[in-house]
Amino acid sequence: MMTCLFFILFFALFGRLIGFAFRATWGLFKVLLYIVFFPLILVGLVFGGLLYIAFPLLIIVGLVSLVANA
Repeated sequence: MMTCLFFILFFALFGRLIGFAFRATWGLFKVLLYIVFFPLILVGLVFGGLLYIAFPLLIIVGLVSLVANA
């Protein structure tokens, strides 16, 4: 009986840790996306001659960030 209880509690804790790991990974991915990848994509678009795509994208993200922080 104690073994069964041990396994139930073990899998409950393990499942909770897996959920925490996914939330932490998603948070780190968002930070990397906003700080590293998005500026690199914008610079790549400008150097690639796609300024007409980079400007509206930059304006939309800027407006969303202003509204989200207000």
